[in-house]
Amino acid sequence: MDLHVHADPATLGQAAGAQAADLLVDLLAQRDQVRLVLATGASQFATLATLVGRRDLDWSRVEVFHLDEYLGLPETHPASFRRYLRERVIDHLPGVTFHGVRGDAADPLAECCRLGDLISTRPVDLMLLGIGENAHLAFNDPPADVTTTMPYLIVPLDEACRRQQLGEGWFPSLDAVPTQAISMSVRQMLTARVLIASVPDTRKAEAVRAALEGPVTPMVPASYLRSHPRCHLHLDVASASRLHRVPA
Repeated sequence: MDLHVHADPATLGQAAGAQAADLLVDLLAQRDQVRLVLATGASQFATLATLVGRRDLDWSRVEVFHLDEYLGLPETHPASFRRYLRERVIDHLPGVTFHGVRGDAADPLAECCRLGDLISTRPVDLMLLGIGENAHLAFNDPPADVTTTMPYLIVPLDEACRRQQLGEGWFPSLDAVPTQAISMSVRQMLTARVLIASVPDTRKAEAVRAALEGPVTPMVPASYLRSHPRCHLHLDVASASRLHRVPA
């Protein structure tokens, strides 16, 4: 794992976003089309803003998927991740292809199959992701199903995850936070050729410590990032504060 510790969330996001943009430039010079998976949430604000700000990318040759969406939530809801990505990313990138997770699909299992069929046709070149306060990857809360071969699946959201969404201001109350979501599976996430993770803030510090220094276990889904050959993890001083071994 390639570990970077930055002074603050803004510097972290700029570095992660620039690394992602540089990699996309290189990939587009090598092939006709590139596949990119994007994460959402407060941890991704600066990373995505930096990526969108790069004008040297031919977005018409980029195909974008995203990691997860709340079950039953329409795109018009303020907390919808499809809405988040359209407003912050997709609407600013001319010609980009976007495969949104339709959390309000009438048949959620069929939606998982639709997405699974789409993403299985070709490998993902680059994935941007975060780590949850409970060490989740996407919406794979502990204990995560790390053996399923389904690229997307319906998952339950535990209370720690739901409280994180409330704490970040996406919902007015805990009761308003959905209890299920459609999520990319851990196994599918690890098939991406390159991972770039942006993980700022003190509230992520214990999850980061467990992921990097504890056992690799479904109880700490983010610990599986250590098994990936090209994972770049960007922390700030706060999120790295509980690590026993921090690079200079």
